[in-house]
Amino acid sequence: MKNRMKQLRQDNGISQERMAEMLGVSRQTIISIEKGRYNPSLPLAIQIARCFNTIVEEVFLLEDEE
Repeated sequence: MKNRMKQLRQDNGISQERMAEMLGVSRQTIISIEKGRYNPSLPLAIQIARCFNTIVEEVFLLEDEE
């Protein structure tokens, strides 16, 4: 699964540290999600999308939807 989290985070001027605080996770978790090494749980994916005022499908993309 691909994601646009890094792009959205940077576009909104949010640091990895601040994003981690907003979501209640570690900065390492943010790094792992952005690099595609970790797929978040559905509740976390929804929280991430809400941080950007968008839907999950705008943040996370299936490989064949690129």
